[in-house]
Amino acid sequence: MSPQDKKLFLAKEWFLRSQDDEAAIKSMFKSGDWPANVVCFLSQQMAEKILKGFLIFHGIRFPKTHLLEELLRVCKEVDQSFGELEQETRYLSDFYISTRYPGDYPSFSFDDARIAFQEASKIKDFVFKKVIA
Repeated sequence: MSPQDKKLFLAKEWFLRSQDDEAAIKSMFKSGDWPANVVCFLSQQMAEKILKGFLIFHGIRFPKTHLLEELLRVCKEVDQSFGELEQETRYLSDFYISTRYPGDYPSFSFDDARIAFQEASKIKDFVFKKVIA
């Protein structure tokens, strides 16, 4: 496998994993009985995997992080138009830690979950237009 083929294969793997998160979210929404914190977490994960897939697509090693703002910073080094996603990444970044561990963190509402999925979907649409075009 050529380096280019390997890069495309790995990027596709990240995008497929993000689609698994998206499918799980849609399935939960469809069931009508879903935990908002899980949807918020999966939305963050969906966006994280898409941003990492974009970076791999461009042959960029990304930092080992779950902070979407940090991944977005690296994406902007490749394509400055990624600055358009600052609001979405800022909103979603809070959901990585705060949805996973009880105690100090709040439970999120169904509205929070719907917005989180909308923001992750915006990131997906933005990135897919860049890599499919």
